[in-house]
Amino acid sequence: MSAARIYQRTKNAMQSGRARAGQWVLEYEPAEAKRPDPLTGWAGSGDTRGQVSLVFPSLDAARAYADTQGLKTTVVPAAAKQLRIRTYAENFR
Repeated sequence: MSAARIYQRTKNAMQSGRARAGQWVLEYEPAEAKRPDPLTGWAGSGDTRGQVSLVFPSLDAARAYADTQGLKTTVVPAAAKQLRIRTYAENFR
């Protein structure tokens, strides 16, 4: 039985928009460890499932897909947002 993890995307730190932030992503856990390529030195493996990233609109949809495929899933909870209210004057302290 293959293993996968399900997590919710977070807001991109490089942009102010929240596009694709609420989507749920299913990624397969690596089946084998990565090893360095002797010619280039890059890390790689023969496991092609590491390249697959499936996007779902809800957690229930991701779990339903995992159940139909017979995957053992781990749901990674999203980090809590911490809103820090600051004034403009705090930039100069």
